[in-house]
Amino acid sequence: MVKINPNRNIERAQELLEICFDVFCENGLENTGMQKLADACRVTKAGLIYYFGSKDNLVVEATAHCMAKVEDDFMAKAPTSFEDIERFLQEMPYLTAKLHGAKYRFMYQVYASPKYREYGKEFFKGVNIRYHKYAQLLSGKLHMPVDYIQGMIYMFVRACVHYALFEDEEYLTCQLNAIRNSLRAFMLTYVPQKGDTI
Repeated sequence: MVKINPNRNIERAQELLEICFDVFCENGLENTGMQKLADACRVTKAGLIYYFGSKDNLVVEATAHCMAKVEDDFMAKAPTSFEDIERFLQEMPYLTAKLHGAKYRFMYQVYASPKYREYGKEFFKGVNIRYHKYAQLLSGKLHMPVDYIQGMIYMFVRACVHYALFEDEEYLTCQLNAIRNSLRAFMLTYVPQKGDTI
């Protein structure tokens, strides 16, 4: 891929990425050309090339930037206590589907493509790091071990994404019940001892 302009204005670049990502999500990868993106951004095609070098760079950057924002939005609504977990389980799959379904569909279109697969691998390495950080932040609020929370995040996000993609109530119900059963088992078996670190 073409090297990206190191002198570009970062805030403007992020604004353009977000506009372009919305256009990609609405029209799909193959139906979105540089002219359509430029028109949506109210710039010339040369302006987009100046900022991103190529459509491929734009696809990769827009997907990574905007999906990281989706993650942050998701985790901003995370439970604030153990008692708040059920609210999170009931609310987030439907909210995610409503707000971000098209984004997830586009993300999978991009990262499932052989052309962009290596970029998907890199993105999901970053996801693993971010989920670990989220789990660390939640550990003190939920009084649960970090590795347990991280595993639950993976299960729950997967359930939410699957629902956002396919509106599959049966799959969602099974996944949520598995999470609830795991939480019940945790409550029955994990009793912190004095001096334990979670």
